[in-house]
Amino acid sequence: MPLRADESTCVFTHDRASPIPLSDPARVSVAPMLDWTDRHCRYFLRRVAPKVRLYTEMITTGALVFGDAERHLAFDPAEHPVAVQLGGSEPDDLARCARMAERRGYDEVNLNVGCPSERVQRGAFGACLMAEAPLVADCVKAMRDAVSIPVTVKHRIGIGRVESYEFMRDFVGTVAAAGCDTFIVHARNAVLEGLSPKENREIPPLRHDFVHRLKREFPALTIVLNGGITTRAQIAEHLAQVDGVMIGRAAYHDPWILSDGLRERADVVHEVHAYACREVAAGTLLRHITRHVLGLYLGRPGARQWRRMLSDAGRLSQNDPRLLLDALATVESAHSKEVHDERRPQVEVQGS
Repeated sequence: MPLRADESTCVFTHDRASPIPLSDPARVSVAPMLDWTDRHCRYFLRRVAPKVRLYTEMITTGALVFGDAERHLAFDPAEHPVAVQLGGSEPDDLARCARMAERRGYDEVNLNVGCPSERVQRGAFGACLMAEAPLVADCVKAMRDAVSIPVTVKHRIGIGRVESYEFMRDFVGTVAAAGCDTFIVHARNAVLEGLSPKENREIPPLRHDFVHRLKREFPALTIVLNGGITTRAQIAEHLAQVDGVMIGRAAYHDPWILSDGLRERADVVHEVHAYACREVAAGTLLRHITRHVLGLYLGRPGARQWRRMLSDAGRLSQNDPRLLLDALATVESAHSKEVHDERRPQVEVQGS
């Protein structure tokens, strides 16, 4: 039986009566982003924001069952709290993969019910699963029976031309009845035909009001809002109505949006440099690390030089982590020049 909005039986994990200040990032997370939130990106973001929850890229059950599970599930202990996002629709396979993730130390297993790509649709998972709420419920139950860590679901507000709030409400109610108490809601429809994944992040209109209403109707569930959040002011605004916010590309392009204000960018660079030294010694190419930190100085003096140096093919070919420190020195020089220019007395020129 689906859980009705007035049958709030799931565990409520956040005390809404005790507001959490924005300086405490525990209610903020970074979205799983294919080809972006790999382990190097997550390590960097953890240096920027010590408490936000991080998510892996979506990993299909086939990749874990038949592929190199150790490589796909690898992460640095510094990444905690970190969740793995799985893509699949076979309850037994998802349960098996959830056990793999738990054994490797992940803090959460998340099921992808939001990706609209054609490749994912061909695999019969992702956003198309919103049309099969009982199957999603079976998948959640299988994973919950297999592991002791939380099992969560990330989904859209609807699919195709199905744009009613009631469709999403009934989906959430059915899956919640299987034991899921946390839903991460991307506040756009997933258009399964005619739009690319990129267009699906931009063209379907945002309906934040649907997610706010979902929280009001299911007060016992943990509801996390995703989609279109790009500023700290918006984070604070939505945290007044839901339990958490998830930020995607805005956090990648401008990672300092996640900062709690207790650290300096230079500290982050030195820590990423130390990490890069270890990784390069183990065989990682430096460019796999530096590509994720290009936005660290967005809007700051020297940002252009920072991006240019860390994208320089010649320097990257040397695979020398000192490139990070050289780029930092350039940024600090630009900052010092700006401060000097601001303090220099202005000479007023009198007309004759």
